[in-house]
Parts: sequence; C-alpha cells; structure tokens
Amino acid sequence: MTERFITSTLNRRDAVKEASLRPPSFSEFPGQERVKEQLELFVQAAKARDEALDHILLSGPPGLGKTTLAYIIANERGTNLKSSSGPAIEKPGDLAGLLTSLEPGDVLFIDEIHRLSTTVEEYLYSAMEDFFIDIMLEQGAGARSVRLSVPRFTLIGATTRQGMISAPLRARFGLNIRLDYYDTPHLCAILTRSADILGVEIEPAGAEVIASRCRGTPRIANNLLRRARDYAQIKADSVITGKVAEAALAMLQIDTDGLDEMDLRILDVICSNFRGGPVGLKNIAVSVGEEEEAIEDVYEPFLIQRGYLTRTSKGRVATPKAWQKLGIEKTLDAGELF
Repeated sequence: MTERFITSTLNRRDAVKEASLRPPSFSEFPGQERVKEQLELFVQAAKARDEALDHILLSGPPGLGKTTLAYIIANERGTNLKSSSGPAIEKPGDLAGLLTSLEPGDVLFIDEIHRLSTTVEEYLYSAMEDFFIDIMLEQGAGARSVRLSVPRFTLIGATTRQGMISAPLRARFGLNIRLDYYDTPHLCAILTRSADILGVEIEPAGAEVIASRCRGTPRIANNLLRRARDYAQIKADSVITGKVAEAALAMLQIDTDGLDEMDLRILDVICSNFRGGPVGLKNIAVSVGEEEEAIEDVYEPFLIQRGYLTRTSKGRVATPKAWQKLGIEKTLDAGELF
C-alpha cells in the first residue's frame, strides 16, 4: 500500500509565512549593528571585485540569526547558497558531493560545524585554502587518490560551541563573528515585523511584554508571538495588547523575568536537592529529566546571564538571587557552620 501525504492549502500558506519571517537583507535585519556593519562592508567589497568572500564563522547561542545572516550574505552577494549540517556530512564523499555542486562564488553553509567528524574536517582544509579535495578510492594495495577541483566558494560555518572547533579549522576562517543577545527595542522591532507578516495586530505594549521575556532571542520571540496570536484569536478579538500578552505568557508558565517551568525546576533542584551547589551537570540533568546538552546550551546561558547561576570548577552554584526568586531560605551545611 502506497502512503500518501496530503498538504492542505492552509498548511502551505502558513509554511510560506513562517519562511518569510527571515529578513532577506541587512537593512531589514534589526539589531547586531556591529556585525551588520562588518558583514555589509565585506560583502560590498567582494562584490565590487567580483570575488568570493572570505570564509566566515558565525558563533553564538541558538536562535540569534546565524542561519538568517548566512542567507542574507548570499542574497546580498548575488550568489546561490547550499546548506547542510555537521552531523549530516558523515563521510568525505558527502562533502565532495556538496563542494563539486557549487558554482564560483557560491556560499556553502554548514550549521553546527563543530560536529563535523575529524576525517571530514581534514578534507575540508584543502578545500578552504587551495580549492581542491583529494578523495581516496578503494582500500589496501589498490588504493589510489583522485583530486577534485573545487570552485572558489565561501564557507559559512555556524556554531553554538566555538570552543569545540579545532584550532586548525578555526584558523582557516577569514572572519570570526560572534552574535550577542538582543535588547528589548530591537526585539520589539522584530515582533512588529513578524506580526505584520503573520497578519496579527499587536500593540506596542504587547510587543514589549513579549520582548522582555524571550531571553533576548528572536527565535523565542517569534515562537511566543505565535502563541500570543493563538490566545488573542480565541480570547481577545485577535489583538495582542499588553494584558493579552501577559495572559498568554502566564498560560505558558513564563514569568515576568522570562523564566519558564524548566528554568525554575533547574534552580529548585540545585537549591532544594543540593543545597545550592556546587553540583555537576549530570546530576542536574537526571534530576530534571532533561538532556545535558539542552541544559548547557539552552537554559544555563540565560540563567547565568541574569545572575541566577554561576559555573565553578566544582560545578553549578545557585546565587542569592536564585534563592530569592524561589522564595526559600538558604540552608547552611555543616561545612558552612564553622
């Protein structure tokens, strides 16, 4: 029996809207002013010389616009973009297929580039520097190497863990750019633009409420906007006011400081189960039922940035602000009494 997948007109229309939330140019990309200024200058210079851009490494927490910037760079340069991810490129043949399909000046975007295997990474060195790749055919006594020429291209790598990228690979990037969290005014601009694309009315007060609770991250801001849209559609005449946004976020268990249920569970485990720490990441992950990588990459950065948590050589430690947030009094262990 052949399976059939049917996509409704409504689903296709929503998919187009979701894709259009990505700004297509630097001028429509709010925030990251220093980064935009650098990239725009380099793109214009390369375009004037009709050359490929230097390889670019974009780093920073998830959801800040690394993928969007890669598409903008290719769009502004007037070239095509092919994308993949570190885990998807399993062997040198996969990399060779991507590289040989490029045209001169094209952009190859590799997300989570720190997860490339060592073997694939070593093949990438010659492609980035000398624009060729040597592929080994067969094994043993009959093994032979075939050199494949690669057109001059631009590699844009994105990573949430720059420290996990090997020094030889990092050194081959001409531009190393880190994205920072967004401030409230820029997030309000993003939300206003997204609301217009999604066809939902949002008041400035509603945008400010969402912007103040989205961890400084546009991806989270847009996700919260969609949920506020759903709430407003059913309970508030489809208008996201300040009160409607607060009610929608309260339903999602996101408090006035932007902490969600998992944030509070992490802090509660550290304070209640481990007396405020220090406690290892593995113990926290087991206690809250979450993956270690998710805690380290998604939750911890925000908690540390807001002063609820610190990292020490012995483990994670809750700050006095965390105890105050939970409304519980810190208990002293035997070592602190003397």
